[in-house]
Amino acid sequence: MHALQALLLGIVQGLTEFLPVSSSGHLVLLQSWFGEDFAFADAVVLFDLVLHLGTLLPVLIFYRNDILRLVASLLGRGEAASVRADRRFIGWVLVATVPTGLAGVLLKDLFEQLFHSVEAVAVALLATGVLLFASGWADRTGRPRRELDWKLALVVGCAQALAITPGVSRSGSTISVALLLGVERSEAARFSFLMSVPAIAGAAVLQAKDGLSLAPAQWVPLALGFAASFGTGVLALGWLVRLVRGGRFYRFGFYVLPLAAAVGLAAWLDP
Repeated sequence: MHALQALLLGIVQGLTEFLPVSSSGHLVLLQSWFGEDFAFADAVVLFDLVLHLGTLLPVLIFYRNDILRLVASLLGRGEAASVRADRRFIGWVLVATVPTGLAGVLLKDLFEQLFHSVEAVAVALLATGVLLFASGWADRTGRPRRELDWKLALVVGCAQALAITPGVSRSGSTISVALLLGVERSEAARFSFLMSVPAIAGAAVLQAKDGLSLAPAQWVPLALGFAASFGTGVLALGWLVRLVRGGRFYRFGFYVLPLAAAVGLAAWLDP
């Protein structure tokens, strides 16, 4: 049972981490469905974190050329203009990471409580769906595109901080906000996923600092979940980037809003 749960949750995590439907929200709903049979009830945050690390690898692979170029810019390698542009981009990523880091440290207990609230997930999914449709409307207005600067990066970073809430999609909120601010589609997706690297890595460090409380028998299922989230994440990331570039990102709202209504109704009928 432990292995089957881990496999299912890993697949769901891999698909929903990149698709703008909230991976954490889906994991909370599945964990609630498992109820007392959930094998990782005593280590929910750790299990969710390991699955997120499984979906961090696809980002490193998909954007490996960008990451290598950014690292090279720190070493001063490349043309002067390119080095300056890449260093600015790194600066924007760091600026965007600040709100997430502060929220993760200062509001850690609150966010952990929300992982046990189906009602909170319903409200957060509703907000995600509205944001997706708003980004689709803004993206079709034909207004001039804006380049990233520290102000835009900070706003997108605040969206990422809010996405710690289960039900608020990280990719959905950050890409939608970037599109609403006028950032070009491909650049919005690129910035969203590259800024997730320090955020997820930082969360891993905080969790490791608090201790890894997991029974020995749970390590194999956990590894299985990690592998499943990685494999499905590779497929989902490539698909999503194509959808963003094609201007079809907002269509996920047709899934998220009915899901929010269904979850809210279920929570109301079975309090």
